[in-house]
Amino acid sequence: MTTQFSSLDTRRSAFDTFPMVLPYKVATLLYCFNERDEILLLERTQEPNRGFWSPCGGKLKTDIGESPYVCACREAKEEICAELSPADLHLAGLVSEHGYQGQAHWLMFLFEVKKKLTALPSPCNEGRFEFFRREEIESLKIAQTDRERIWPWFWKFRGGFFAAHCHCHPDGRNDWTLEESRMNYER
Repeated sequence: MTTQFSSLDTRRSAFDTFPMVLPYKVATLLYCFNERDEILLLERTQEPNRGFWSPCGGKLKTDIGESPYVCACREAKEEICAELSPADLHLAGLVSEHGYQGQAHWLMFLFEVKKKLTALPSPCNEGRFEFFRREEIESLKIAQTDRERIWPWFWKFRGGFFAAHCHCHPDGRNDWTLEESRMNYER
C-alpha cells in the first residue's frame, strides 16, 4: 500500500522553488530490542542531534564503497560490541531527507536487528545507551522528523518495510511522502 501525503507535482515545484545544493550523506540506523521488546536508544553526544535519543548507527563509508548492510554490522560492533552479519538484519525502512537542518541531504537505511540484546551496552564515544518501552519514546527528546513520521511508520510497518521522503523546509516544516510500504513479513 502506498500513501501520498503530497502530490509529486507539489514536491517538484517545492524542489524547483527552493533548490538546496548540499552534500548527500548516507547512514544506517539499528533498531535493537531486548527480550522484553524494549528498544535500545542512544543519547547522542555528537552532531547531528546532540542531546537527542536515537537508534545507534552511523555514516556509510562511501569512499570505500561500503554497503549499507556492512556499515550496519560495523556500527553494531563499534557502538554496542555486537558481532552481526547481514543475515542478522531486516531492512525495515529507507528514508531520504532533503535539506535536513539546512546542512545536508540524508539517505538512511533503517535495520531491525533480529538478534535480541541480553545486556545494556556500555557507553561509547557517541553517547550512552538505555532501553525504553515503545510508549516511553514520545516523552523523550527525539528529532522532529523521528517524532513526526519515522517512529510511527517504523511501528506501523514493523516486520515489513517502508520507504519515505521528507522535504525539510528552512522554517521547520516538513513535507512527507510515504513512497512504499509493506506489512506482515515475519519478524
